[in-house]
Amino acid sequence: MDHKEFIRGGTALSEDEIKSGKIFVEEDALDCRYAWDTGVAIGRYLAELKKGKIIAKKTNCCDRIMIPPRMFCELCYRPSGAWTYVQDTGVVNTFSISNIYYDASRVPSGEPNPMPAVIEIDGASKGMGIMHLLGEVKPEDVKIGMKVKAVWKPESERTGSITDIEYFKPY
Repeated sequence: MDHKEFIRGGTALSEDEIKSGKIFVEEDALDCRYAWDTGVAIGRYLAELKKGKIIAKKTNCCDRIMIPPRMFCELCYRPSGAWTYVQDTGVVNTFSISNIYYDASRVPSGEPNPMPAVIEIDGASKGMGIMHLLGEVKPEDVKIGMKVKAVWKPESERTGSITDIEYFKPY
């Protein structure tokens, strides 16, 4: 079966891109020739994370500062406005103490439990934030409203991903 029969949209990859080794293709894997495009807003957001900065978008209609940034306001569907930097600090909006890792495997006894949290980022509108992990804090000390600060990976290890922030810690 020709690989072109599988193309149903998305971004087709060239033979050169596949042969260059930039794309991992398992020997018996389905012949998938696509790349994921982050789009304008998330693409810029990830590029700024790589620089150790958090960027948001301001809406033209209701003056909200949205994080993660988007190209339109989901309340009125109008295009968003200017880019604006926000702080790498915030407050815990909600959190959980998890007994499993992100891959659904159990946390071994004696290991620290992951603590995912929604962090309302300082400089963004109320209720705007990101989900990330808490660190350098005992589960019993975590509180709603607790002030936290991003702990960044060293610049040389950043890849333009949300994981460029290792976790948020109390400050």
